[in-house]
Amino acid sequence: MNEKYRATLKSAETEDWLDLHVIRPFCYYCAVFFAKFDIHPNTVTIWSMIIGAASAWFFAQGSFFYGDNAHGDTTLGLIYNIIAIILLMIADVLDCTDGQLARMTGKKSRMGRILDGVAGFAWFIPIYHVLVYRFYLHHDIEFSLLGIADTEQNVWIATAVVYALGLIAGIAGLAGQQRLADYYIQVHLFFLKGEKGAELDNSKRQQEIYDQMTPETHSAVERYFQKSYIDYTKKQEKVTPQFQRLMARLREKFGSTDNIPAEVREEFRQKSLPVIFWNGLLTFNFRETWLFLFCLLDVPVAHFVFEIVAMGLLYKYVNHRHETFCRQMADSL
Repeated sequence: MNEKYRATLKSAETEDWLDLHVIRPFCYYCAVFFAKFDIHPNTVTIWSMIIGAASAWFFAQGSFFYGDNAHGDTTLGLIYNIIAIILLMIADVLDCTDGQLARMTGKKSRMGRILDGVAGFAWFIPIYHVLVYRFYLHHDIEFSLLGIADTEQNVWIATAVVYALGLIAGIAGLAGQQRLADYYIQVHLFFLKGEKGAELDNSKRQQEIYDQMTPETHSAVERYFQKSYIDYTKKQEKVTPQFQRLMARLREKFGSTDNIPAEVREEFRQKSLPVIFWNGLLTFNFRETWLFLFCLLDVPVAHFVFEIVAMGLLYKYVNHRHETFCRQMADSL
């Protein structure tokens, strides 16, 4: 099982300890099960999106502090939140399984790559919106801590502020952070395994693919996702100018990325490894531990603040450190 399992991984170097030793082995068995029934990886991804989005309804409920006053049951809200956590964890397992299933069966596709990047957003757009609604309904803890009178006007003002925090946390925070984390994983794989071992896409190539797509050859859905993916890759490139400069220098010096010497690849790998550790904290496991905690403690609005401040600083650190060594390598070529 060990060799077969590892063959379904992108690389052990880009997995954190929990993924490598707990989540990925479990996902491997899920992939084996789905492969027996010839279930396509994209189908698994769509299941992940639906289940993750469905968790939003349960996250909308107050937890232990608020309970369910309408039914006089102070544990019902807690149960709802635990169900939400379980559903989101199942969605994450399926999101991990689809990639392993694709590598196991050879059913890799451009649409699969795009859907995999979209999955997290399909979960968190509804979740973040219902957390704002949850604050509107249940805000006694926050108002008490801040000394705010619980009046209708104050509730509406505070909810508007929380919604703004949610937008910042979701758009400037979560979306940008996971987009960068995914990019750095693919960059590391590119230098570790070469172009065939990574999915390091660029906006120019994605634009070329889109330009060749017509209503006769591709559905409207495929063209929509492809166009969205162009924007996704452009944003990855925009925040990594020194890496783009390094790649341009490598192409200029060696003619093609296929000709990059082994010693240059190894130098990049050694400099990238420490960054990959911190980069892993920008992905699901670390951030969602905090989401679960804040929801169970009945202060989900604190997660928005955590996303903006703590995760924002981590994002800046990872980006700065990666860009710094890319600049140094580009200067030395």
